[in-house]
Amino acid sequence: MSTTKQDIESLLSRLPDNISVEDVQYHLYVLDKVRRGLEDARANGTLSQEEVESRFSKWLTE
Repeated sequence: MSTTKQDIESLLSRLPDNISVEDVQYHLYVLDKVRRGLEDARANGTLSQEEVESRFSKWLTE
């Protein structure tokens, strides 16, 4: 697993040279959210498609 610094360096190397500070901030925000989500999934597990459909069925109409 890569470190946060490595992920940021990789992200910055893929972004265009003329990117705005706001766009960099947005990409860093998304990167952080993805990392946290993956950590949570590893720590707490995930749900199967059937479990998700069952839980959301009360809000979804067909």
